[in-house]
Amino acid sequence: MKIFVRERQKVGAGVKSPKYRIVAVTGGQIQVVATHFRKIELEMIAKEVGAEIVWLEPVPDDQKKKH
Repeated sequence: MKIFVRERQKVGAGVKSPKYRIVAVTGGQIQVVATHFRKIELEMIAKEVGAEIVWLEPVPDDQKKKH
């Protein structure tokens, strides 16, 4: 099982709110109730369900689609 995670876009430096969001889960079934997670929470979930965390890289500004 893999859990794909990315950093939230609207979290500033020094903010104590959870910083990550689960984007997708493959290879198994998992029910996600929360929308934002701390890194330690994601690592504990992955350990319990035997999953690997895939940390997605942010898209560079010059590659983002502009409207």
